[in-house]
Amino acid sequence: MSAPALILKPGREKSLLRRHPWVYDGAVQRVLGEPAAGATVAVRSAAGGFLAWAAYNPASRIAARVWSWHEAEVVDAALLARRIDAALAYRAALRIDSDAQRLIYGEADGLPGVVLDRYADVLVLQLTTAGAEAWREGLVDLIAERLPHCAIYDRSDAEVRALEGLPPRVGLLAGTLPEDLIIHEAGLKFRVDVVRGHKTGFYLDQRDNRRIVAAQAAGRDVLNCFAYTGAFGIHALAAGARSVLSIDSSAEALDQARAHVALNGLDGERCEWLEADVFQALRRLRDAGRRFGLIVLDPPKFAPTHQMAEKAARGYKDINLNAMRLLEPGGWLASFSCSGGVSAELFQKIVAGAAWDAGVRLRLRARLTQAADHPIDLDYPEGEYLKGLLLQRVD
Repeated sequence: MSAPALILKPGREKSLLRRHPWVYDGAVQRVLGEPAAGATVAVRSAAGGFLAWAAYNPASRIAARVWSWHEAEVVDAALLARRIDAALAYRAALRIDSDAQRLIYGEADGLPGVVLDRYADVLVLQLTTAGAEAWREGLVDLIAERLPHCAIYDRSDAEVRALEGLPPRVGLLAGTLPEDLIIHEAGLKFRVDVVRGHKTGFYLDQRDNRRIVAAQAAGRDVLNCFAYTGAFGIHALAAGARSVLSIDSSAEALDQARAHVALNGLDGERCEWLEADVFQALRRLRDAGRRFGLIVLDPPKFAPTHQMAEKAARGYKDINLNAMRLLEPGGWLASFSCSGGVSAELFQKIVAGAAWDAGVRLRLRARLTQAADHPIDLDYPEGEYLKGLLLQRVD
C-alpha cells in the first residue's frame, strides 16, 4: 500500500465491483499520501482490498476515474498505447461510410476524459479530466505515431473542464490545418470548422440518425429546428424533400448551411432560412397555419446534470408540444435530447406528455441513439447521452 491511495467508506465499493469507472468524493473516507491532481492512485475498500487504479482529482465531485481494474497492470504510456490501438481497431471494423468519425470516446475506450475525432486529415483532441491532462504530451505523441499524416488540433475548451478545475486549452499541436476542410458522409459533403465549430467541429454522433430521418423526407415539407450548419436538412433535400425550412439563432450557422446546399449541388429554391429563437418561431409558425410532413428537433444540451433536469423538462415539453401542433396527419417527428441529466425514460415521458397536451396521437417507430463510433458500455450508462424518438402521427 505504498502508492497513494483512496480508501473508500464501508460499503461504497459496490459500484466499482460492478465496473462503474467513477468514484465520487462522497465515497472517499481518506486519502493516503499527497497525490496531485491527475496522479494515479490505488482505490481500495475500507478493508484495504484493491479495487482499481484511477486518476485522482481533489477539485472534482468525481474524485477518481478508473484507468485499470487489474492490480498488476501498470498505468503508463504502454497502457495508453494499447487502449488507443484497441479504439482504432474497433472503428476500423465498423466500416463507417464517412471520412469523419470519433476515434476515441473516453471511458468507453478505457481512456477517461480523452476524446479524439477525425475530420479527413485533421484530428481534434479534447481532454476533459485531470488524469487525461496529466498524460497530454504522451497522448499527443502516441496519436501522432499512429496517424502521422494528420494534423492535430486541441479543442480542450469544453465547459466540463471548469468542473475539473482545469482552464481551457486550444491550439495546433501538430501539422497544418487546411484552409478548407471538407468531409464526406453518405455521399454528401460538409465543411467543418474545427477551430470555432460546436463540439469538436461537427455533430458526428448524429451520423446514422441523419440517414434514418432523411428516409422519411421524400415529397414532404421539412422543418429543421436548431439547424446549426444544416446537416439534417441537407440529407433531407438529397432524399427528395419538397422543401426545407431551417431555423437557428445563429446567422453565421445558417450562412454555412446555405453554403452546404450549394456545395452539394442541391436546389436552393427548395430552402427557406429563418434566424430566430426556436421556441418563439414554433409559435409564430403555428399562428401562421404552417404544416410540415417531417420535423426535426435537435436542440442543444438543456440539462448537463440531473440537478437541472426539471428545468430542462419544461424546455423539451415546450418545443415538442409546439412542433406537434405543426405536424400534418401521417407526418413524422424526430425529437432528440443530448442532455446527460435527462434519462431516456424521462425524455419519452416528456414527449408523451406533450403529445397528450397537443391532442395528437403519435406512434413510436424507432428509438435513436448515438452512432456506433460513440460506443455504450452497459456498466457505464452515462456514456449514452443522445436519446432520440422517431414518431409518426397516426390520429
